[in-house]
Amino acid sequence: MASETAILAGGCFWCVEAVFKDLIGVQSVESGYIGGHVADPTYKQVCGGDTGHAEALKVVFDPEQLSYDDLLDIFFATHDPTQLNRQGNDVGTQYRSAIFPQSPEQEARARAGIERNASEWPAPIVTTIEPNDTWYPAEAYHQDYWEGEGQRNPYCLAVIPPKLNKLRKSFAERLRQQSA
Repeated sequence: MASETAILAGGCFWCVEAVFKDLIGVQSVESGYIGGHVADPTYKQVCGGDTGHAEALKVVFDPEQLSYDDLLDIFFATHDPTQLNRQGNDVGTQYRSAIFPQSPEQEARARAGIERNASEWPAPIVTTIEPNDTWYPAEAYHQDYWEGEGQRNPYCLAVIPPKLNKLRKSFAERLRQQSA
């Protein structure tokens, strides 16, 4: 099975992971850090806002089942790409909206995706397109967070269900399971 990789940053990686995990064609997701200047950063360092990294999600997907364009449309629909260096109450460059293309083709498609989705928002999209950089997987306890600890975390319970509801409403045909 052919695969392609996308790296997207749209705020807290727990929230982004919950959205992309159950899409048809997604082979794996991994929360991590990218775009900074400190080698092997820790969650505490990245949260401090001084490393330059974004909390991001690496999505490995089958482009025959889920196109990169569809992935980008879901990305833009499930976070607020008009907020500069924040998502809701999460503030700082580590929560920026960013795309890290893995190829020149992905970069061109990311630019087209921004243009394609611009009319959906009342303010300009501020999502950056940044160079592919060293990927650092987040600590093990951040992986599959929503399925475990996230179900007991008040922050996640406030932020993730509305994203999942929008995903189910707007992209139901892209989900592995049609859940209520």
